Amino acid sequence: MLLPKGAWVVVADGEKALVLENTGAPGAPKLAMIARDEADPVIIASDRPGRMPDEGAGQRSALEQPDYARLNAERFAGDLVDMLRDRLRRGKFDKVVLVAPPQVLGALRDEMDEGLARHVLAEIHKTLTNHPVPKIAEIVAAELDGM
Repeated sequence: MLLPKGAWVVVADGEKALVLENTGAPGAPKLAMIARDEADPVIIASDRPGRMPDEGAGQRSALEQPDYARLNAERFAGDLVDMLRDRLRRGKFDKVVLVAPPQVLGALRDEMDEGLARHVLAEIHKTLTNHPVPKIAEIVAAELDGM
């Protein structure tokens, strides 16, 4: 499979996303940065888990501490999908390749409606947010070539 010219590549993890566009040929992709976004951690852990009353006089049980990192990542995935949906509606792209760790891809999939999902060309299960853009292009091309 080749990456069409004009297709977007969204490289994300739970905290950062790079939105790239293929400005090169399908067989030799060249990715240009369109946007870079970082999550604002809005859910912050308290110092201790809450407690709730139990049956019996003076007995209390501790509540399980929420997974704040996962909750932040899911919120970030929702914001990213909202941005993609808006850009798709405005005709900024036609095809998109999603590159993210499996848990983030799952969160993105959960947030996507059928209209956006039809434009997903491929999903690549990798964490590439800290790679330079030329290296991302090389890895994405190799992964797509293997599909």
